[in-house]
Amino acid sequence: MGNDGGSIPTRRELVKEAAKDPSTTQVKETQTEKLQYYWAHCALSQKPLSLPVVSDSTGNLYNKDAILEHLIGTNKNGPEDNVASNEQTSGTIRSLRDIVEVGFKVEEEDRGIATKSTELRLVCPVSGKTLGPGVKAVYLVPCGHAFAESAVKEMAGDQCLECNASYSPDNVIPILPASTADKDRLRERASRLQSTGLAHSLKKVPGSGKKRKKDKALKEEEAANTTEQTAGPHVPSPKTAPSVSSNAIRNEGTASLAAKVLAEQEGRNKRRKIAPNDNLQTLFSSGNGIAGKQSDFMTRGFSIPAGAKR
Repeated sequence: MGNDGGSIPTRRELVKEAAKDPSTTQVKETQTEKLQYYWAHCALSQKPLSLPVVSDSTGNLYNKDAILEHLIGTNKNGPEDNVASNEQTSGTIRSLRDIVEVGFKVEEEDRGIATKSTELRLVCPVSGKTLGPGVKAVYLVPCGHAFAESAVKEMAGDQCLECNASYSPDNVIPILPASTADKDRLRERASRLQSTGLAHSLKKVPGSGKKRKKDKALKEEEAANTTEQTAGPHVPSPKTAPSVSSNAIRNEGTASLAAKVLAEQEGRNKRRKIAPNDNLQTLFSSGNGIAGKQSDFMTRGFSIPAGAKR
């Protein structure tokens, strides 16, 4: 083929135009563009953010109606659709317990058109800074109020300035975190909550108590099996007659009386074993083997006369 004005590039031209690693400035510009997009659009439906806005354990922002459709769709759609939907949410949202409604403060002049505008203008209620890619923002769990991170660090105490709800430093969630340290901290927090049976909103996960009990029973069974293996085969002890322990009786008077009765019974049993039986003694004579006339016919026995012929 030819005469079409095209040309075939040579190897030298391809090597010269090979892709180079982006510079630091280019990386920052790409991150800024990405943050600008996700500060204005839902991470699930890719539609413009509109109140109410919710967030998951990774700090992503979603429209609440998109999350509701996602949760309803997981029960109706096929496996392929569910997999694609879970990939968009990173598999972190399985129920409403896994999200927290973020209490953003919208500028007063734009409040009337906030839910219809293509971009929300969100501000920090403490510092008045506009929340977005240029300002690192966080929200508190479980109340969900959003602030600039610098304002939260300057707060005295562990109570929200909007609703006075208490929170811990571990429950300060960065919004759309860009640093690796923040992402690692959020993953560690999610794993700790999962091990304790709690969701992102600090609500209990159904069935977590039964699972913990089952795991505990399995661990105890494994420990018992290990102990038996190290101790060797079990030798059953000889069966003994059941006895009543005075330590099991709480009343002191009853316990002392029971102890006396048991002691008398043990002494009586010993005497029976040692002392001869009177009934058996009456069957035998105590003389020189010749029964007397006055002896009983039962104990007299049979004697051969001296002059009898043999």
